[in-house]
Amino acid sequence: MLYFTFQSSRMIHVSNRRSLHYQHGAFTDLVFYTVVFLALMNSCRAQSEVIVPSQPVVSLVGEDVILPCHLDPVMNAFDITVEWARPDLNPRFVLLWRQGEELKTIKHPSFSGRTSVFIDELEKGNVSLKLSKVKVSDEGGYKCCLL
Repeated sequence: MLYFTFQSSRMIHVSNRRSLHYQHGAFTDLVFYTVVFLALMNSCRAQSEVIVPSQPVVSLVGEDVILPCHLDPVMNAFDITVEWARPDLNPRFVLLWRQGEELKTIKHPSFSGRTSVFIDELEKGNVSLKLSKVKVSDEGGYKCCLL
């Protein structure tokens, strides 16, 4: 399982691998899960506060997960720049939305075809990221920023 948690003040990047043993009849399966802390480094837009959950978001490897992020007060984010990034990667962009479209050419290759925003929700201030087919390599600190 991958655990995604958030904090709103500063970046925290903690990696903690643990194993769980599950009993299935005569067999014991060893299952690895990854704890991932996702936090905002700084709010990049002064007009709205970026809001993220205080409880963990949990996903199994191979499933889709939504990393919630919205603006308060609500503002239309369709025509502004929304950046989802992993500062530890090069290039750092997980998704970059600018002027009504995603800029796919500067996205980190490991996220190609696996990230999206909810286009119909951007005008309501919902800038959440959908990450499809979660991989163990998705572990890391994520940044949601509006420019």
